[in-house]
Amino acid sequence: MKTGIYMLTSILFIICTSLFSTGRSYGQPTREKIREMESLIESGSSGELLSVKMDIEEDYLAMARHNIEQYRKSGAVLVFADRNGQPLENIEVRIDQVSQDFLFGALLFEIAGHAGSQPYKEDEFKDRFKTLFNLGILPFYWASYERTAGNPLWQRNQSAMEWALESGITLKGHPLGWTSPAGTPRWLLGLPPETATDLYRARIQNNVIGYKGKIDIWDVVNEPVNTVPWDVALADTDNDNSLRYNVTGYTTGDFAGWVEQSYRWAYEANPDGDYILNEYFTLAIPEIRDRFYDLISELVRRNTPISGIGIQGHEPREMWFSPVEMYKTFDLYKQFGLPLHITEFIPQSSGKNITGWREGVWTEETQAEFAEQFYTLAFGHPSTASITWWAFTDRNVWLEGGGLLDAEYNPKPVYDRLKKLIKYEWMTKNIHLVTDHDGRISFRGFFGRYDVSVTKPDGSTVKFDVHLQEGETNYWQFTL
Repeated sequence: MKTGIYMLTSILFIICTSLFSTGRSYGQPTREKIREMESLIESGSSGELLSVKMDIEEDYLAMARHNIEQYRKSGAVLVFADRNGQPLENIEVRIDQVSQDFLFGALLFEIAGHAGSQPYKEDEFKDRFKTLFNLGILPFYWASYERTAGNPLWQRNQSAMEWALESGITLKGHPLGWTSPAGTPRWLLGLPPETATDLYRARIQNNVIGYKGKIDIWDVVNEPVNTVPWDVALADTDNDNSLRYNVTGYTTGDFAGWVEQSYRWAYEANPDGDYILNEYFTLAIPEIRDRFYDLISELVRRNTPISGIGIQGHEPREMWFSPVEMYKTFDLYKQFGLPLHITEFIPQSSGKNITGWREGVWTEETQAEFAEQFYTLAFGHPSTASITWWAFTDRNVWLEGGGLLDAEYNPKPVYDRLKKLIKYEWMTKNIHLVTDHDGRISFRGFFGRYDVSVTKPDGSTVKFDVHLQEGETNYWQFTL
């Protein structure tokens, strides 16, 4: 990389040290600490620093694009012969990718009863969603999903789930276990701890078994090192948010027990499911990144059936993440040999000030620029398996301006920018080839399913479908 990276490294070290040495661990740093970080960035030579950062961005993006070509694609060979086994030369073949193996997703909350009783422009929502995404997230927050004991509101997800499955969209449930107040309904906290824990196990297994074959990916435990352990949450009958996010003094062992058990219960219910452990601040705060690493290490040591690591992308909420810190995070967690999932990415167009790596204001244009950079970097790391945008429209959104569509469901620049990446640059389409004297064609394409259209010697057309998969030979023979 360019020599400027060394100058920036010392600056980043000062920034991180000043931001993260408070001795307290809360859900996110205070506004005062964020302002302190920003002032330290501005205290350098801003012109030189910006130039260095642009050079570093280009280096990382070049590496990511190289990795995309190397790790997200594979060569494929198709051979065509007649019924006598003779190779068919000069046969015209057209190849078009129709689906992707990598999962690009967003929230389906708006059509799953989580954002009001009556969805707004439901058909338009669905059309915009399936045009871009192949992964949808359904809400299972316990406090709102089962407001009264024994009466889970499963019906509200039903219509969205059925539509997604009919549309070929993979589904993930979020979350099963969480010691935030949203994860512990008040009625649960009035029960003896043993009874409450039995009901928690039943919740996990009822959902995993009940949705098997429809929802097989789950964020089983959410934010385990930023919220208190299970037994502490049960003792907090006030459902106090400030208490739940104060993890000062807790050790890896304090977190590991209830997390391990949660994954064992999910695995008992469906050994073929994908069970993700999800955490925030890992991209921004090295202390929390390491704390999460320590927890995963302990869970792996215990042979806990975790099948993916979730990396949230929204804390601090106005931060433009450093590409350097992104790849430090990815490289740290890839050591476990588990897929990495970007679970909650939501840059905004709110008019607020940008913090962190870049300066400026969050507008629709900066939202689109950051999203393109972040998706390229994340897709360009070989360990990532999915990227989820933690919203869909500005009509019902957790962070102001965090949608891909505006409040009337018109595409914002970020929607069009991601569509260009996901559906055009990162898919292999409109390939026209002619077989050689061995009846053979070859091409290199992104992993996913393809339509293969062949013009036979008599002028008629026949179609096949193939699945170009990572780690497979991707060699097919066809008889015409």
